[in-house]
Amino acid sequence: MTNIFIGGAWPYANGSLHLGRVASILPGDILARYHRAKGDRVLYVSGSDCHGTPVAVQAAKEGVAPGEFAGRYHREFADNFARLGFTYDLYTRTDQPEHHKAVQELFRQLQDNGHLYERTVLQCYCEQDRRFLPDRYVEGVCPVCGAQARGDQCDYCSTLLDPIDLLSRTCKLCGTEPVLRPAKHLYFSLSGFQERLTEAVDAAEGWRENALRMTRRYLEEGLQDRAATRDLDWGVDVPVPGFEDKKIYVWIEAVSGYLSASKEWAARTGGRWEDFWVDPGTAADPSSEITAYYVHGKDNVPFHSLVWPGILLGAGGLHLPDRLLACEYMTLEGQKFSTSRDWAVWLPDILSRYQPDSVRYFLVANGPEKRDTDFSWREFIHSHNGELLGAFGNLVNRTLVFARKAFAETVPEGTLEPEWSDALKTLYAETGQRIEAGRFKDALELVFSYIRKANKYFDERKPWLQIKEDPAACGHTLYNCIQIIANLAQLLNPFVPFSCADIRKFLSLEAPVWQPVAVKAGTYIEEPKLLFERIDPERIAEETARLKEQTH
Repeated sequence: MTNIFIGGAWPYANGSLHLGRVASILPGDILARYHRAKGDRVLYVSGSDCHGTPVAVQAAKEGVAPGEFAGRYHREFADNFARLGFTYDLYTRTDQPEHHKAVQELFRQLQDNGHLYERTVLQCYCEQDRRFLPDRYVEGVCPVCGAQARGDQCDYCSTLLDPIDLLSRTCKLCGTEPVLRPAKHLYFSLSGFQERLTEAVDAAEGWRENALRMTRRYLEEGLQDRAATRDLDWGVDVPVPGFEDKKIYVWIEAVSGYLSASKEWAARTGGRWEDFWVDPGTAADPSSEITAYYVHGKDNVPFHSLVWPGILLGAGGLHLPDRLLACEYMTLEGQKFSTSRDWAVWLPDILSRYQPDSVRYFLVANGPEKRDTDFSWREFIHSHNGELLGAFGNLVNRTLVFARKAFAETVPEGTLEPEWSDALKTLYAETGQRIEAGRFKDALELVFSYIRKANKYFDERKPWLQIKEDPAACGHTLYNCIQIIANLAQLLNPFVPFSCADIRKFLSLEAPVWQPVAVKAGTYIEEPKLLFERIDPERIAEETARLKEQTH
C-alpha cells in the first residue's frame, strides 16, 4: 500500500472561480478517486488562500475586513467544490489558527537551521497612502519581456520579480508612483539549495514537461534569495523578535498550507500526518511508500518546484514533491479569461444550469494538459450531446431498459466473452497508468473508445431481434453489456462520478474499486433514470449572447 498525498492549489478568496481555474485543479480529485479505488491511503487537501494580497486589495475597495471578505468566497468555493464532486479530505482556509501555528513552526525551523537572515533593502513606499507596498500592491512593466506585470511575478514570461524590479511602477491603491525607502526584512536563502534542488529536478519523474522546462530555466539563471517577511496588516505574524510588526510573506505561507492542512486533518480525525510527509523508516508504517502529487496551474510552477522544496529541505526531514501536474491555460471563445472585463464562465453560474459531470467531462476531455486549450459553448454542448449522452448514456439506458423489460427486471443468464474479459483487465491497467502519469485526457479517451466498441457490439448483436428468435442469445448479449456497464461505473468514476454512482445504484454495486467487477445473473435492475438529458443546440447562441452581454 502506498500513502498518496495530493495537494490541490489554493485559490485566492477574492472572487468567484472561473472554468480556467477549475481546469487546473480538477485533476486532483481524479487522482484521489482513482487511488482510493485502487486501495491506496489518500490524503487530499487544499483550501482558500485568505491572506493573499488580492484579498486585502479587494477588501479595502469594499471597505470590509479582509477576513469577512475572504470568508464570503471561501464558503462559495467549498459549496461549489462539493457540487462539482471534489472529495477533499480537508478543504480549509489560511486564516485559521491551525494554519498560523503550523506556518510559524515551519518558519522557526528555517530560522533555527540558519536559512533566514536579516537584510535591509529598498522598498516601494506610497507617500499618498503612507505605507510600504507589498508585491501585488505595485504594478508596472516587466523588465524582462516588457509586458504589464505585478510586483511578484510576470504572468506573461513567468519571471519571478521584486516590486523594485518593475519599470514605470505605480501604486495599485491610488495610482501614484511609489518612492523607494530602506526597510529591514528577513530573507530566505533559497540560493543555498541550488545544488540539491538541481539534483532533485534531474532525478524527477512524473513532472509535466512545462514544469521541468520552466524549473530548469530558473536553475540555469541561478536561484535568488527571496524576502520572507513583508509589511502588511493581514497575514501570519512573524515569530522572530524585532519583526513583530511584519507578516510572513504569502509565497512562504501559502505553499506551507499543504503541511498545515495535513496537520489540521490529523487533529480532526486522529490520523497521522507524518505518514504522508515523513519518508519510510520513521513513519507509522515503515513499509509504506509516499507519492506526493501537486496539482496547479503553470503560473505556480516555481513555487511548487523550487520554493516549496527549498522550504522542505530547509526544515529538514520532510518529503519532497514527486509529481508536479502543472496545467497550461484555458481560453474562452478564443480569448484569455478576464475577470476585470467579466469575460469568463463562472463556476457558480454554469453549475446552476448544467450537470456537474458535463462540466467535469469537458474540462478533462479538452483539458490544457500539454498546451493551451479553449472553452466554447459550442464544443461544450456538442461534447455533452455527442459523447456523454450519445455514447455513454445511450449504452447504459438502452441496455438496462431492454433487460428489465425482456427479463423480468433482472440480469439475464450469460457468460462474459473472453474478448471482453481480457479487454476489461487491460482497460483497468492502461487507464490507471495514464491517470498516474497525469495523462487524464488520454485515459478518458481510452475508456470512451471501449464505450463506442460496446455500442457497436450491441448494434451488431441486435438483441431486439434475438429476443424473438433466440431468447438465450439475447440474454447472453445483454449480460455482456451489463458487465461492461458495471465496469464503466468503476473506470469512469474518477471523471464523471455522479452518473457512475447512479449506475452502481441501478445494479446494486458497492463502492468503486479498481479491478474488474461482475453482476450476477438474477440481480434486480432498478428502473434506470436517464443519466444525461439532451441540451438543445439553440442554447449555444443563448449562452454566447449571455457571455457578450455580461462583458464590460
